[in-house]
Amino acid sequence: MRQDDEGPIAADALDRVTWALRRAEWAVQARKDQRLRPLGLAAAQYAVLMSVHRHPGMTGAELARHLSVTPQAVASQVARLEERGLLERRPHPRHRHVQELHLTDTGRDVLRPADAVIVEIEQRIAKKLGPEKTAQLRELLDEVGDVLREA
Repeated sequence: MRQDDEGPIAADALDRVTWALRRAEWAVQARKDQRLRPLGLAAAQYAVLMSVHRHPGMTGAELARHLSVTPQAVASQVARLEERGLLERRPHPRHRHVQELHLTDTGRDVLRPADAVIVEIEQRIAKKLGPEKTAQLRELLDEVGDVLREA
């Protein structure tokens, strides 16, 4: 086994908290994609629709920051959702070069059953963990996010 001057790669790499977070994220994303696929949505598209529903009028740049993804990734998803008639862009009332994002009636009709799918996944997790652990997990994940945003 070769070791570089910088030292060996830690043997406990797969036991780290960040790796556990990643495994959980993969499992959640896979389940969301699996359950949303029959509705014609991917998990990323659900996230865009829900974000615009909760914050109507946000711009693409604001949406990218909100979702912690690149503006290019948001632009791609928005274009797809707009082509399907689920989202629409409207001119900002004061800034003529800025476009606001809004759900269409069709977008709301698609979002309702998609959100029911996500609620069911959340409930399955909460049922397994119980209310105390669910609340604790939420707090811990929020703390992890706060620590990383501080860095």
